[in-house]
Amino acid sequence: MPHVEISHFPADLDAAARARLDADITAAVTRAFGVRDGAVSIGLAPVPKEEWTERIHRPLVTERADPAGLLRSPDY
Repeated sequence: MPHVEISHFPADLDAAARARLDADITAAVTRAFGVRDGAVSIGLAPVPKEEWTERIHRPLVTERADPAGLLRSPDY
């Protein structure tokens, strides 16, 4: 605990970019939740652009069952 799942358009992240992303997210999560870094897991979930609205935006943003659980909304 906690787990962060990042849905994103397909992107080729090299090892350095993946390491930076890991370090940045882990630092923010450990600071916010007061856990050790070994307790954090992070998943990357590429979603094709043409499937984004149906798979991500609609169910997880605009029609989210618990709107209070959405920390930040996109501006599109």
